[in-house]
Amino acid sequence: MQTNFTAEQLKDHHVAESEKILRKCVHCGFCTATCPTFTLLGDELDSPRGRIYLIKDMLENDRPADEKVVKHVDRCLSCLACMTTCPSGVHYMHLVDHARTHIEKTYKRPLADRVTRALLAFVLPYPNRFRLALTGAFFARPLAGAFKALGGPLARLGAMLELAPARSPGRGMHEGPGVFEAAAPVRKGRVALLGGCAQPVLNPGINDATIRLLRRAGYEIVLPEGEVCCGALVHHMGREDSALENARRNVDAWTAEAEGEGLDAILITASGCGTTIKDYGYMLKEDAVYAEKASRVSALAKDVTEFLTGIELGAPAVTPDLTVAYHSACSMQHGQKITRQPKDLLSAAGFRVKDVPEGHLCCGSAGTYNILQPEIARRLRDRKVANIERTAPDVIATGNIGCMTQIGLGTDIPILHTVELLDWVYGGPCPEGLHPVTAPMEAAQ
Repeated sequence: MQTNFTAEQLKDHHVAESEKILRKCVHCGFCTATCPTFTLLGDELDSPRGRIYLIKDMLENDRPADEKVVKHVDRCLSCLACMTTCPSGVHYMHLVDHARTHIEKTYKRPLADRVTRALLAFVLPYPNRFRLALTGAFFARPLAGAFKALGGPLARLGAMLELAPARSPGRGMHEGPGVFEAAAPVRKGRVALLGGCAQPVLNPGINDATIRLLRRAGYEIVLPEGEVCCGALVHHMGREDSALENARRNVDAWTAEAEGEGLDAILITASGCGTTIKDYGYMLKEDAVYAEKASRVSALAKDVTEFLTGIELGAPAVTPDLTVAYHSACSMQHGQKITRQPKDLLSAAGFRVKDVPEGHLCCGSAGTYNILQPEIARRLRDRKVANIERTAPDVIATGNIGCMTQIGLGTDIPILHTVELLDWVYGGPCPEGLHPVTAPMEAAQ
């Protein structure tokens, strides 16, 4: 794609990076075939190629964002299916992130939109605030349908209430900061585990299962002092300063552990967080103080299934008689290019694993997307659930809390994190959601 940026404009490193990305686009349109919003809406401007044209025009002319640009960029899920499909290597993620930052700085949203976004940024990245908010949401949840029916800004409030759990999950057994020693006779290594922000509030059992599984396998786990939200939630809302501040704090926390007792890896159990943390090196590359440290952190970051694939988990304690539909989160398959490892682990554990039709399409969660774009998110969820149910599974497995929450609203099939199933098979407790489904057969002694 030909670009026409001035030399003065290209002095801004964000503009210079976007110009390089734009030049790689050859207008082929392959991205339209896998874009969820184009699949649903059929509007070229709701495809990656269409958004690229809008962003190019806005940046080249150094214009503030207008309502048209904001509408179509806001509809982007950042699922990154376009990057998997693109034959030219267009790094759409970095381009749309720059566009969102530009929008945040140059466009004044309607009051209701500003309030909603500010509330999400104030609450979701902070576990204690989020827990308090869920307490209020529990009592207001019966009003979700009425708010959604009224439409407009109230539809977003209805979407928030609908996503709130029907009962409090309680607190996890392994909340940090803290160190959890290996349970095996010989320690095989030491890893940091991202505690997370929304996940330990919505489902603390995921981190509990991860810690149990790794301890039995001979690993010491640390939940570092000073760790905060990875920054993904605010990053995708264009709040660059907040995202980078979170990144710096996490880099400091993990660097202190790596340079102290040492780390073999930084493990992440929410794939949306993993995509962002693996990008810290890029996000902070212009920061003279943090560039090198951030790059080292990104190199250490692994999804938990990446790490588990390379270690010995021991002998299974049970033989599961379950068919699992594996939902590959967009941030897993498109953002991190992890496709085989979770399914291989589940198969090795004895599950019958089935792929989901149209598995490349997003479920509609996408961070805060199911709150900010509730109608599109609902249509994507219903499509995803219909495809999952076609496989007739006993349980759904995935690696992202957002997908678990979103898909769980549309089906009665239990949905669990991959690591919860693995922890059960290799000696942990049976996940609560599986009790109504089946009891395990004892492994042959």
